[in-house]
Amino acid sequence: MSGRIQKQLNPDLGPVNMAPVVYTLNIDGMSCGGCSSRLTGVLEKSPGITAANVSHETASGVITTNGSVSIAQVIERIESAGFSASE
Repeated sequence: MSGRIQKQLNPDLGPVNMAPVVYTLNIDGMSCGGCSSRLTGVLEKSPGITAANVSHETASGVITTNGSVSIAQVIERIESAGFSASE
């Protein structure tokens, strides 16, 4: 984790610091390194996700966000890529 804090504008409060949030998920449906590479790329191109480390060998992923993305949104992105995920 880089430790950088991002700022997001809130019309009522002005700039708000957004601390990074890291989610560790179980991910099913990956059968090879190509699957994990593809999913890593999909996640890292998603707004709010700053890093993804996905492994088909451990059927898991560690996803770092800028604090603006919920775990439900991360799971939804994984499922839209054709895999299943859970906490």
